[in-house]
Amino acid sequence: MGDNHAETVRLLWGPHAKPSRGPRPTLDLDRIARAGIEIADTEGLAGVSMQRVAAQLGVTKMALYRYVPGKAELVALMVEAAIGPYPAQDPQPSGWRGQLADWARCLFAAFQRHPWTLDATIGPRVMGPAELSWMERVVSALDGTGLSGAERMDAVVLLVGHVRGITQQARAAGPAGTPEAELSGILADLMRAQGERFPALAAAFASAEQTGGRDQAWEFGLQRILDGLAVLIDQREHRPS
Repeated sequence: MGDNHAETVRLLWGPHAKPSRGPRPTLDLDRIARAGIEIADTEGLAGVSMQRVAAQLGVTKMALYRYVPGKAELVALMVEAAIGPYPAQDPQPSGWRGQLADWARCLFAAFQRHPWTLDATIGPRVMGPAELSWMERVVSALDGTGLSGAERMDAVVLLVGHVRGITQQARAAGPAGTPEAELSGILADLMRAQGERFPALAAAFASAEQTGGRDQAWEFGLQRILDGLAVLIDQREHRPS
């Protein structure tokens, strides 16, 4: 791993050496991360800075630098603390499908609690042990299915992408309503005015409104991903030996 990530790796994975100079340490990494999380939860990731976190903790910015070298490392600590390890459950859902569905719902809840983590988890980056425990859960749930390691990793990517997409829609809709309700209202207005230009869409929308049978994007997309995995697993089980 490159030197650019060495400090992030040390902060997330240890060992955590105590500052050798200056006054007796008054902070720790968890307290620093929690202060950043508190700011990000109310103001978004853009509101987080070393200066703001230092002020939140009642210390100088230079004192904070004795523990965390910069904002990038600070955000990595915040993500690790905010998402946390995959929640232990007893009993676990039975079967790989139930386990993956439960996993996706848990991740959706984690993103909803801390929407700024959507912005903080884009692109290549170092992940900590807590965050990696989420990936471990999906890969281990697919053990014995016949899927290759690459296919199981692809399943992680598909599930995370679906959860992220729905969470981003929910964030855009705001507290006033669900993304589906917002879109339904917009489409209703458009179809009343422009339905003749889009007859197939108008008919489908009218049918959905009359029956109340619109599938929510969250559950519909999740089940289709799981259906696709089920087909692939079935192919692996029945391929000639």
